[in-house]
Amino acid sequence: MLNQFKLNHALWLATFFVVFVWSAIAPKDMFTWFLEVVPAMIGIVLLAFTFRSFHLTSLLYSLILIHCIILMVGGHYTYAEVPMFDWLKLEFDWSRNNYDKLGHFAQGFVPVLIAREILIRKQVVNGIGWTNFFSISITLAFSAFYELIEWWVALGSDEAADAFLGTQGYIWDTQSDMGWAFFGAISAILFLSRWHNRQIKAL
Repeated sequence: MLNQFKLNHALWLATFFVVFVWSAIAPKDMFTWFLEVVPAMIGIVLLAFTFRSFHLTSLLYSLILIHCIILMVGGHYTYAEVPMFDWLKLEFDWSRNNYDKLGHFAQGFVPVLIAREILIRKQVVNGIGWTNFFSISITLAFSAFYELIEWWVALGSDEAADAFLGTQGYIWDTQSDMGWAFFGAISAILFLSRWHNRQIKAL
């Protein structure tokens, strides 16, 4: 069991750093790459510091890795120019490359379970209803704050503004980003709560 535990985390770290290195090799724009992958870099530092004191469920570690990969792919190509979503744009006659919507869906889907796990294990609130409500509220607050960060970066750097914002001319991009985060949070609560609860109990 211990060997399997070590193997799982070695594979997690190997996957993270392989994708990270690939992402950093000749990205579309280095400054935009840095802005996009900063959350993943902060995330792995936090996970390292809390690994022993507050070990998360394996479900959550897996989802965090997927979220980091989404960020690093977006950083490498910029969110408006991810090749697979360029193909989907043509295939489904979309007006834009929608990879950023996947990113914002993940921005709701994964953080809501992080908030939920902390609230449950730290016994911050009573009742599953309040736990889910506060988990979603925290996630939406984070999503809104990220939109403010994008705004501040755009004001401070004209060169990277378009690539980092990824609006692609869509005037409701900010609102739809938060909407996709909300949809992601609701989806995670609806489809993963029971699985998540079992893993929390197992800890």
